[in-house]
Amino acid sequence: MFTDTATITVKAGRGGDGAVAFHREKYINAGGPDGGDGGRGGDIILRADDHLSTLADFRYKRSYAAGTGGNGSGKRCTGKDGESLVIRVPRGTLVREKQSGGLMADMSAAGEFLLAKGGRGGWGNSHFATPTRQAPRFAKAGLPGQEFEIVLELKLLADVGLIGFPNAGKSSLLTVMSSAKPKIAGYPFTTLSPNLGVVYVEHERSFVCADIPGLIEGAADGAGLGHAFLRHVERCRMLLHVVDTAGVDGRDPCADFDAINAELAAYSPELAGRPQWVVANKTDILEDGDALERLRAHVAPLPVWPVSAATTEGVRTLISAVEGHVRTLPPVLVFEPDYVPAGGGDINETVITHGDGVWVVEGGWIERLLNDINLDELESRMYFNRRLRQNGLFERLEELGIAEGDVIDVYGTEFEYTK
Repeated sequence: MFTDTATITVKAGRGGDGAVAFHREKYINAGGPDGGDGGRGGDIILRADDHLSTLADFRYKRSYAAGTGGNGSGKRCTGKDGESLVIRVPRGTLVREKQSGGLMADMSAAGEFLLAKGGRGGWGNSHFATPTRQAPRFAKAGLPGQEFEIVLELKLLADVGLIGFPNAGKSSLLTVMSSAKPKIAGYPFTTLSPNLGVVYVEHERSFVCADIPGLIEGAADGAGLGHAFLRHVERCRMLLHVVDTAGVDGRDPCADFDAINAELAAYSPELAGRPQWVVANKTDILEDGDALERLRAHVAPLPVWPVSAATTEGVRTLISAVEGHVRTLPPVLVFEPDYVPAGGGDINETVITHGDGVWVVEGGWIERLLNDINLDELESRMYFNRRLRQNGLFERLEELGIAEGDVIDVYGTEFEYTK
């Protein structure tokens, strides 16, 4: 089954916690702190894979998580790093952050993209020893890894796109141009998904051609199948507009040409301006001798190439001309990322609410700080208080009118305010 969109959740691994430990050895008194650091959490990595052609695998698995870092231990031993997770996607996949819609990556080139970074491991208590604090009984917790809900959107990578009404002969033309074997039948909407084929001209001269199905009037607004596949036309460097010159089923090739181009313009004005040639198909059953000339006059100045996919007449000439023209065109469109990650850790991003003598304080930086604190240990509580004051939280609370004895609630942990 061809699947070109998927929504998944990815979560990088959390860093391991730092250890609170003290050196113990015979004949050595007060060996000092020797708690090791936690290991780093595993990353989530996307890898473009040429052996994949759809996003069907993501229909069955929607959640991906990397390994968690190991906790530190005594003798300054660092915990094991979490195992990173590699997710394979087809080339041409766009990666968007769902909430903002921002583009994080365009997996058009072979290679990897770091999607979610694993959390840093926490420091062991050996990092906090000072001349005045020689036996720190606290360590830092590991930081959580990045977590995203993302939308994967596949846009096929093709040099040439075959567009046109259903039953115009696009699939038949792709079959005789390449080794692709799409389903072909004498009724509309035979092709229900895009098909790719490599067209060889001669040694080391070829191009990739895509049959884009289901384009009809109203496709840009969701009619037929075209709304699902118009995105695949965006990557094509040029378009071959296949029309039924013989007018099978009473169709007018000129009207069909105008209708499809109107849908392209409605979807994307830039797409409507893409280089386009007209392929006049089914000339082998053409009964009206003036039909081809009327089409030429109607689509001028676009070039018209008479062919018959059924007899292959004119196909080799078309292939040679298309390959030569493709070499003069700009490379396949690559979308530039525009995702802006949300900031964190700044005092200005702290949210303070007040009611019934309780001041509720929230913010990413203070939540991370609280995770690093051992509230059962005096020195650790003093360190927490000092960090809050250095970050200006107390000053801001005083500006808002906090009074002596009011309660400060930080993620369920309550403190009584004293000056």
